[in-house]
Formats: sequence, C-alpha cells, structure tokens
Amino acid sequence: QVQLVESGGGLVQPGGSLRLSCAASVSMFSVAVTGWYRQAPGKQRELVASITNGGSTRYADSVKGRFMISRDNAKNMVYMQMNSLKREDTTVYYCNELFLSGQNSWGQGTQVTVSS
Repeated sequence: QVQLVESGGGLVQPGGSLRLSCAASVSMFSVAVTGWYRQAPGKQRELVASITNGGSTRYADSVKGRFMISRDNAKNMVYMQMNSLKREDTTVYYCNELFLSGQNSWGQGTQVTVSS
C-alpha cells in the first residue's frame, strides 16, 4: 500500500513562506501526476498545484506567482514552496499521487495557518 506523508505545515505570518514536502513510499517514477490540494472547512477540496512526471505544472489562479511545485524523483519527494502567504491560504493541505497504474493515493494532510 502506498503511503504519502506530508510535512512542513505550520504557523506563519502574512507575507511569510513555507515549504511543504510529500514523501512517497514508492518510486516516483511510477507516478503520473502529483498534486497538492487544500480543503477549508465546509468547502470542497481544491487543486492548488500539480506536476506531471514530465515536469509540466499547473496552478490555481489564486496561487500563481506565489507557489511553486517541484519533484525529486530520486528521493521520492514532491515539494511546494509557498511564498507571500495570505490569510486565505489557511487550511489543510493534502498531497495526492496518481500512479501510472491508475491507483490514486492521498496523504493525511498538513495544517497551514497564516496569521499575525
């Protein structure tokens, strides 16, 4: 069973930065797309950023120019650098991996709180 473990969340002031990490228990070479999602209370989970195994990236309009997703296949890691954080970025962030086999896996989530 694939395990994804997120880390890097925490409390940061508005305008600050955090880097989220997602560690996979299997080779990233078997992953088609990795995405970071977030879900605020009472709202649907939304895609924040994604990266394919070819390196193509997509971002939600709300984070373009502020967040950057990257992956290190050799380390089985995916990262999301979050800069210029805003209060509205506060929520739980989840790592998702869609494998070439069609399997879809989620991490347990990491809380990001932007507050002064």
